Formats: sequence, structure tokens, C-alpha cells
Amino acid sequence: MNTLFGPGVYLDDIERQGYTVIHNALIADLVNDLVADCHRINPHFSLAAIGRLNDLQIDKTVRTDKTYWFDGSSQAQLTYQAIMQSIKTTLNRSFFMGLFDYECHYAKYTQGDFYKKHLDAFKGRSNRVFTTVLYLNTPKQGGELIIYKPKSKEVEITIKPTAGTLVMFESERFTHEVLPAVDERYSIAGWFRKNASISGIIDPPR
Repeated sequence: MNTLFGPGVYLDDIERQGYTVIHNALIADLVNDLVADCHRINPHFSLAAIGRLNDLQIDKTVRTDKTYWFDGSSQAQLTYQAIMQSIKTTLNRSFFMGLFDYECHYAKYTQGDFYKKHLDAFKGRSNRVFTTVLYLNTPKQGGELIIYKPKSKEVEITIKPTAGTLVMFESERFTHEVLPAVDERYSIAGWFRKNASISGIIDPPR
């Protein structure tokens, strides 16, 4: 077992409030392996873009973190993706959501890096349904995730990056931001997606 929680931990939260925060979600050995994988591919992180597919662009006024999309090149990546697939199956079985796949990338925030307030999905324009964030290390300062109440400027919850903590929330419902990092911060950002295919053509990830 690579997880330390069962479905009951997050299903009730998601049904009641649309998000969940699971502390110590994964065993420490897997978290350590994922951190080691980040260090392995460290030279290949690239400046994160905003938008999707042909609309991708780099805008340093919006975000300055660096990312590396999972490519299945390590056992740690494969194990994490298998865990997310299991969660996807549970969400589909419990809420009849029709989630189609899961995509994710490592995210690295160094001193001063941030991601301004944004939505991961827009009604009728995206197939991202649930956003996930897994923290891989515990910075002493900075890099907090701020989730806002739906259609409000009021803060719903502030989450301090803590190694092994998994956050999940509805992508269309919650605006959120990452405050500027002080210490280096590693995480995995991911999305459970519906298939927005047209005429039988499967919608690709990213």
C-alpha cells in the first residue's frame, strides 16, 4: 500500500464542500522517491505556460514556476499515476462523473516564484473536472495555496505546503493562487478530465 487513506476520507468532503485536504496521504518512501525523481530531471524543468494546446503562452505576470510533465520515465511516476487512476475509479463509481483520464506535472517554485489567482477550468470551455496538488517537501516559508470561496474574493482555506499532503478540489468552482515562494517548493499538479471528444476523436491531454 502506497497510500495511508481510504475513500471515506475524501468522498464526504468532496460531496459536502467540493474540496478535500488529506495530510500524510502517501507513504514517506513514495514521497521521497518522487522528490528524488524531481532532482533527477531537474535540468529539464521549463518555465510554465498558461492556456491549453494551441493557446499556450508564457506570461511571467501570471506565473513563474517551472514544470515537467510526467512521461512515465520512473517507477515513482508510474506508482503515483496508478494511485490517481484508483482515485479516478472511486470518484466515477461514487459520483457518476465520467472522468476519462488524469494528467499531471511536477511543479518547482524557487524564491519569488508565484502563480496568480486563476481557475483551472471554465464552464463549457474545459474538460478539467478535479484539480489535485500533492506536496513533496515542506518549505519553512512561502508558497501557500489560497483557495477562494466560489464567486467570491473571500478566502475559503489557506494550505501550507507540507510533504505528503494531497489537495483535491473542483476545477470550475474554486479560484486559487500560489503565494510567492521563499524556500524551494516541489509539488505535483494534476487534473482529472472528462473526454471532450468530437466525432469520435479522443481529446488529448494538456
